[in-house]
Amino acid sequence: MNISWTPIKTAIVFALCGAALVTTGAGASGQTPPAAATAGTAQATLRPGDDFFAWANKDWLAKTAIPEDRSRWGAMDSLAEDTNQRIVKLIERVSDDKKAGPEARKVADYFNAYMDEAAIEARGAAPLTPELARIAAIKDKAGLVRALGASLRADVDPLNNTHFATENIFGLWVSPGLHDPAHNWPYLLQGGLGMPDRAYYLDNNERMANLRTQYQKHIAAMLKFAGYATTEADADARAAKIFALEVDIANTHGTRADSADVLKADNTWTRKEFAANAPGLDWDAFFKAARLGDQGKFIVWHPSAVKGEAALVGKVDLATWKDYLAFHTINRMASVLPKAFVEQRFAFYGKALSGTPQQSVRWKRALGATNEAMDDAVGKLYVANYFPAENKAQLQRMVGNIVTAFGKRIDKLDWMAPATRAQAKEKLKTLYVGVGYPDKWKSYAGLKVDPKDAFGNAMRADAFHTDQELAKLHAKPDRTAWSMPPQLVNAVNLPLQNALNFPAAILQPPFFDPKAPDAVNYGAIGAIIGHEISHSFDDQGSQFDAQGRLRDWWTKEDMEHFKAASHKLVEQYNAYKPYPDLAVNGQLTLSENLADLAGLEASYDAYRAAAGKAANEESDRQFFIGYAQSWRTKAREAAERRGILTDGHAPPQYRTATVRNLDAWYKAFDVQPGQALYLPPDERVRVW
Repeated sequence: MNISWTPIKTAIVFALCGAALVTTGAGASGQTPPAAATAGTAQATLRPGDDFFAWANKDWLAKTAIPEDRSRWGAMDSLAEDTNQRIVKLIERVSDDKKAGPEARKVADYFNAYMDEAAIEARGAAPLTPELARIAAIKDKAGLVRALGASLRADVDPLNNTHFATENIFGLWVSPGLHDPAHNWPYLLQGGLGMPDRAYYLDNNERMANLRTQYQKHIAAMLKFAGYATTEADADARAAKIFALEVDIANTHGTRADSADVLKADNTWTRKEFAANAPGLDWDAFFKAARLGDQGKFIVWHPSAVKGEAALVGKVDLATWKDYLAFHTINRMASVLPKAFVEQRFAFYGKALSGTPQQSVRWKRALGATNEAMDDAVGKLYVANYFPAENKAQLQRMVGNIVTAFGKRIDKLDWMAPATRAQAKEKLKTLYVGVGYPDKWKSYAGLKVDPKDAFGNAMRADAFHTDQELAKLHAKPDRTAWSMPPQLVNAVNLPLQNALNFPAAILQPPFFDPKAPDAVNYGAIGAIIGHEISHSFDDQGSQFDAQGRLRDWWTKEDMEHFKAASHKLVEQYNAYKPYPDLAVNGQLTLSENLADLAGLEASYDAYRAAAGKAANEESDRQFFIGYAQSWRTKAREAAERRGILTDGHAPPQYRTATVRNLDAWYKAFDVQPGQALYLPPDERVRVW
C-alpha cells in the first residue's frame, strides 16, 4: 500500500510514479473522461473542468521530454534523480575520506566495485562457474528440491510494496501473522516467472505474442553468453523448454487482483499439510534447505501456485528444471556480469518490456545496486546531510493535523455504527507515523563487501538480507520498523503494524517546500499523508484492526454501505480508457483510488482548519494545483500498458481526476455542466 506506480524495479532509488498519455472514452457522467495530455494537447483554451491534469501541468508537459534512459518521467522521477545526484557525491566524498566509518566505507566499496567495469569484463562469465556447477551437479529430483529450497529469498512483500512474485520458484515474506500480531510468521508467495505477470504468458493478443517470442530469444542469448549452451540450435531448444515450463507455472499463478485480496491469501498450512495440499515436492527437504525447518506453520498467499508449482517439480523432467535454474541464475546476476549480459538484459527488460530507448549510465545503475544491498546505510548518509530537524518537526505537525481531520470526518459519518466508529478511532489513536527515517537503523556489520568483487558483493548482499529476515522469525515484531529507506521517493502504509512511513526523500519540493504556502504543501505532501492514513480504512486496510490483526470489525450494514460507495469508484475508473484496447482496471486500483480520494479530502479539511480565516478560493486553487502538479508525469506506451496490467495504482492523470469528487474543487475553478470532468453532485463519490 504505497503511493507510487512501480511496474519495474528502477536502476536508481526504487519507486517511481505512473504515466501520462492521450486517452479516449466515456466518463461516468456520460462526458468524455480526462485526456492525459502530451506536449501538443495542452492548449491555452483548455479549462480546468475539461482536463485538470493537463490544465495544471500544461507548461511542464509542453517543455518536458522523457529522458532516453527512462520509460517514464515525472515529479517523483525528477526528485529521485536529484536525490541520487546528492547521494553519489556523498559516496565519492566517503571514497576519498580515509577516516570514514566502516559502514560508510562498505557503501563506497560496494558502489566502486560495481563501477569497475574493467574488472568485471576481465573476469568474464567466470563468476557464474561455481553457481552453474552446483546446478550441473544435481543428479535427481531430491537434489533439485534441495536446490530450489536453497534459492528461496526474502524478496516479496504483498502488503507494503505489492511485490507479489519473484524470479525464484517461491518468494518468502517475514511479517507479523495475519491473526497473530505478537509473532512474526513466514509467508510463501508465488514465483518462477521471468516476465512480470501471468498475463504476459497467457493473454491472447499480438503484442503479448511478440513479447513471448522476444523473451525466448532473450533466454537463448543468456544461455549462450554464459557458455551454458554450445550452439545456437542448442540454446534455442533449451530456451523453448524453459519457456514452456514458465507457461505451465503462469497457469498456476493467481491474478494481480486475486493477489491483492488478503482474504484469498489467508491460508494457514502446517508444515505437515504441505505434503497433502501440494504433492510433488518433498517439502521437508525443501524447508530444510531454505532454513525454515524449525517453522511449524506458514501462511500460503498463493495456494494455487504452491500446489501447481509443486506438481510441476514432480512432472517436468530434471534436465529442463536444471536449464531453468541456470537461466534464472544468469538472468538475475546479469547486471554484475560483462557488457554483453548487461546489454542483452536491457534489450528485453528495458526496450521490449518498457519501451525505454537507452540504458541508464553506469553510476545510476551502481547506485541502484548499492541502495538495494545497503539501503539503510545509504539512508544514514543522506539524512545526515539533507534532512534538517526543522523539516521533520513541520511535517510532524502536518501529520497531526491531518490525523485530526480524518478523525473528525469519521465522527461525522452518519452511516457508521458507534461500535465501528469507536474501533476506527482506536486505529487512529494507536497509529505509528514515521517521518524522515527509522527510529532504529539496520546493521550491516555481518556483510562482507569486497571493493574488487561486484558479483560476490551482490551474491552476499542478497543472502545477507534473507538472513536478516529469517532472524525475525525468532524475534518479536517491531511495529516501528520501516519497510522503506529514507532516500526513497515514496510513502507507505503498513497494515500489519498499523504504521506509516514517510521517507525523507519525498519530503522535498514539489511535494513539500518549507517556503511554500501551506495550501500548496497540504495539496501535495498533505494529500500523500492523507492517502497513507486512509489506507488504514480502505477496502484492504479496513480488514485490519488497531493491533494489525486481520479481523472483521465492521458491522454488516457499515460494510455494505462502504462497498456500495466503493463500487461507484470502481465504475468511475473502469470508464477511463487510455487506449482503445485497454482500460484502467477499477477493481485492481480500488485501494489506491479510495486512498487518493479520502487523503485529498482529509488534507483539504486540515489545510482549511490550519489556515482559519485566511483560507479563501485563491488558497483553495493553490491547494488543488499543488495536488495536480505533484502528479505531473509522462510515460512511454509500453510502460503504461505494463502498469495498467500489473500495478494497483491508476495512471497519474486519472489520480489527478480524483478532484472531480470534491465539491470545493468545482467552486474554486467554476466547473460547470458540459465540461468533461463535471459530475452531478449525486454522482460524486463520497466514502469518508
